[in-house]
Order: sequence, then C-alpha cells, then structure tokens
Amino acid sequence: MSDTQKMVDEILKRVLSKADGLAKDSVPAPVAESKGEEQIMAKTCSLTEFIGTAKVGDTIGLVIANVDQQVLDAMKLTKKYRSIGVVGARTGAGPHIMAADEAVKATNTEIVSIELARDTKGGAGHGSLIVFGGDDVSDVKRAVEVTLKEVERTFGDVYGNEAGHIELQYTARASHALKTAFGAPEGKAFGLIVGAPAAIGVVMADAAVKAANVDVVGYSSPAHGTSFSNEVILQITGDSGAVRQAVITAREIGKELLGTLGSEPKNDVPSYI
Repeated sequence: MSDTQKMVDEILKRVLSKADGLAKDSVPAPVAESKGEEQIMAKTCSLTEFIGTAKVGDTIGLVIANVDQQVLDAMKLTKKYRSIGVVGARTGAGPHIMAADEAVKATNTEIVSIELARDTKGGAGHGSLIVFGGDDVSDVKRAVEVTLKEVERTFGDVYGNEAGHIELQYTARASHALKTAFGAPEGKAFGLIVGAPAAIGVVMADAAVKAANVDVVGYSSPAHGTSFSNEVILQITGDSGAVRQAVITAREIGKELLGTLGSEPKNDVPSYI
C-alpha cells in the first residue's frame, strides 16, 4: 500500500470516528426523558378533592365529600347537601352547562348553582362555576366525571378567532341544568346561540328565529343577563328538528360575520351539531 493511500485511509478513519461521536452526542440523554416525566407528574394531583381536568376551557373538576356547614350557610343554598361537586372554567360557559345537563340526566344529583363569570381570558365571553349537590359522594363524583367528559364534545361548536367567538349548543331534551341556567323547558329540545362581539349575536339571533318555527326562551345582552360581556345570547326551544335547523343557520351566519374581523373562525374539537 502506498504512503498516499495510507494517508487517505487514516484521514477517513478520523472523519468516521468524529461522525460517530457526533451521532452519539445527538441521542437524547436519559435526564431529558426524566424531565418529561416530571412535567407529566406536575399535572396530576394527590388531593382527594381533585377529580380531573378537561382539555378545553381550562376546566377543572372537584368534589367535597363532607361540606362544612358554615360554607353551606354562606352559599345560601335552598337545600342542604352532604356532598358537592364543583366544575369551574376560564372560558366556555355554554359548553359546560350543556355538559352538566347530561351529567344530571346520568346521575342522582341536582344543580345547586350556576354562575357565569366575567373572565378576561374568555375574550368577549364568560367563564363558569357549576356546583352539583347530592347525598352520596359517589353520585356527585360521577356527575363531575361526566361533565368533564362531555365538555370535550360540547366545545365542538365553539368557533373563535382573534376578534371574538361564536358558540352554538343543541340538545333534543333539556334537563335541570339548562332549566336552572336559562329557563329551558325540561324534556323539550333546546338551543343556545351566542355571538361575540355582541353585534354579531344580534344578527345570529334574528337569522335563527327566521330559519325555523321556534320559540324564544330568553335573550341576553351586555347590560342585561350577562356579566357585562360583549356578547348576545339567545335561548330557543321547540320541535327538535326546528331547533337544530335554527342553530345551524345561526352558526353559518356567525362564522361568516366573525371572519370579516380576522382569520377564519376555527373550532378546537369536531362539531357535534
């Protein structure tokens, strides 16, 4: 072998050795994996009151097995409960109330109270505080679990962009939560139509009522029926097919109008209506 060939072979060995070292350096170290595990662990909670969270709306579910009597008295409840479940969220009051309605249907619990919080993270809209009551803590816990699961479905028709949001909800059979929050007739189809900024909500409401033979249950605006939020909320009832058609019509009108103020309005999970 010539001296030149030996030199080439030596250089090639050095290059290959260096490349092999770089490849080893690029493999993630075990420490990085442990950091990922620590981040996951940080999202869990060992408190017995903690039930879980939902992926949408900054939603948390909690249960108090034996509520202190002084707290119950301060809450000014019309009925005493041994256990209460609490669901709270920064955004998306409508989806949470609709989810809570399904939870009441599925469990032996009652709605103690529903409050729509004015929350700046919600942009033009609300957050929410929902309290369930029951004598058996397992029933209350189940109600919270159902709500957390259902809210990831009921967020399907919430569309937003940088300017605001529109929100649509529909059920073929309203129950106690919707009656408490909106005065919905129990057992009948119910629709909720929200537009923010409020001007868009006014047009959505008009389009919905014109689209099908429905009855208006309620109408809320920034100074009447909301926490001074920049939105209009329409509640409707009637035949299930008519209510659904009215809600769909309002959705299409709202998406088009909101889109003129910014990017195309998007929903985070698939539509359910």
